[in-house]
Amino acid sequence: MKTVLITGGNKGIGLELTKLFLELKYHIVVIARDFTDFAYKSDIKCIEYDLVDTEKIPELIASLGHIDILINNAGVMYSLPYNNYPHDKINNMLKLNLEAPIKLIEECVKAGAVRVVNNASIAGQIGHPDVWYGATKAGLINATKSFAKIFNGKVVINAVAPSPVETDMLESIPLERREAFLKTVVTNRFATAKEIAKTIFWLATESPEYINGTTLDINSGSYLR
Repeated sequence: MKTVLITGGNKGIGLELTKLFLELKYHIVVIARDFTDFAYKSDIKCIEYDLVDTEKIPELIASLGHIDILINNAGVMYSLPYNNYPHDKINNMLKLNLEAPIKLIEECVKAGAVRVVNNASIAGQIGHPDVWYGATKAGLINATKSFAKIFNGKVVINAVAPSPVETDMLESIPLERREAFLKTVVTNRFATAKEIAKTIFWLATESPEYINGTTLDINSGSYLR
């Protein structure tokens, strides 16, 4: 039985991923800060952990044994103006959105992982009003490409870059920004968590190995700039 590690697998896109892997009888490990109201506690290994504490990630992963697949899904966005950004929020975002995924990649590959998928964002490609969020997602896209070269084909590592998704994070985007975005997409709607999860699932399990070091756009043809 293969083991998949999903960060933030307790809600939103991560929860949809958890459901997909459960259908195929994977051994699932979910790392999240809170499992309140999580309906799958008896089916998976739940680890309550704040990934902002990046220093203990090596110890945590070493305790889990063999890992086949890593999905870096956890992330945060504050939607604050760049000139009024509390230092603690900058620090948390850098650690959770960028440092933690990089450390998890390093440690999970040591633990046997041969597939990695990083949940980035369109914000990392076109810029974003939340400058720190966009910067961390751009960094994650770059890390994806860099690790693909470092691992030299021994690990299939890719990223996805979704536009806004119908999850709790959507509520942190100002209403006028959301309305402006909807005018730029073919479908005139936001992505669903399940649509993003299905794409990540494909990259984590079935996509050809030649798809490596790439970032897959999931944005319904958005031309928002």
